[in-house]
Amino acid sequence: MYYCIVNPSARSGKGKEIWEKLEAKFTEKGLKYQAVFTKGPGHATKLAKSLTTKEPEPTPIRIVVLGGDGTLNEVINGIQDFENTLVGYIPIGSSNDFARDLSYPKKVDDLIDQIIAGKKTRTLDLGRLTYNSMSRETSRLHDDRISVTRMFDVSSGIGFDAAVCEQALSSGTKNFLNKIGLGKLTYGSIAVRQLLGVEKVPCDITLNDTEVIHLKRFIFIAAMIHHCEGGGFNFAPKADLSDGKFDLVYAGNMPVYRMFYALPFSFTGHYFWIKGIGHHVVKKVNVKTDKPMWVHTDGEVSVKSDNITWECLEKKLNMMN
Repeated sequence: MYYCIVNPSARSGKGKEIWEKLEAKFTEKGLKYQAVFTKGPGHATKLAKSLTTKEPEPTPIRIVVLGGDGTLNEVINGIQDFENTLVGYIPIGSSNDFARDLSYPKKVDDLIDQIIAGKKTRTLDLGRLTYNSMSRETSRLHDDRISVTRMFDVSSGIGFDAAVCEQALSSGTKNFLNKIGLGKLTYGSIAVRQLLGVEKVPCDITLNDTEVIHLKRFIFIAAMIHHCEGGGFNFAPKADLSDGKFDLVYAGNMPVYRMFYALPFSFTGHYFWIKGIGHHVVKKVNVKTDKPMWVHTDGEVSVKSDNITWECLEKKLNMMN
């Protein structure tokens, strides 16, 4: 049995169209399946939780996710039994940063064939974010109930990159660009506007409970599992997806104009030489800021915080493709 969680709104409504192709493939192969279309923020999490809290099946639970990075993030946050769950993913979002590093075939039919084989092909790291504090200010699109902990599979960040994600979640520009196939440009255009208004906020970064880095002014801090976030910003070009560690990157103690200079280089991953850009490979990170800032997990933003912890969970996610 394959349980399909489909976001019909992904890529501005094309999710349903692509699902029909997947459904035809299931029918052609004579495979049993159940499909549910998500109805809003948090629905995919509830569906995944329901599927993975049942009595253990004789074979792994197979969940197929059809959507963007946000839909996949919701599913991962609902899985209760990672050891007995296999995930297949068909990326149809605007950024698709999770799939970017996995060398997926370009043709949807080839991707579906990998998934319906129903076998584990790789095991990837996941990250866990803990809010040690939360502000009362919530994002424009957030779950009804905000959890103290949240999983992520691509990256989690605080500051500038999270503010970009928060604005993109309800951006009319994003919807328009998705419709004409240029959704990836959303984040770049919003990034420019966010940098122009970036705040001067000090912070302390604690690495693996030992080394402390103080920044008089930080722009963003990101715990990266994959190479890219935000539709192609290659913040962690050498990230290992299954080593049990984050590539922690940050920009701080630098004028905003230098960040404008750094952004084009970040698309190619060649930007660590720029003064004010930091990089560490770590398993655990704590960040304390002088005021609450937006925090994202895989581009999903719920609330602001001034104290968060990131932990990397080694080889946690079993994938069918």
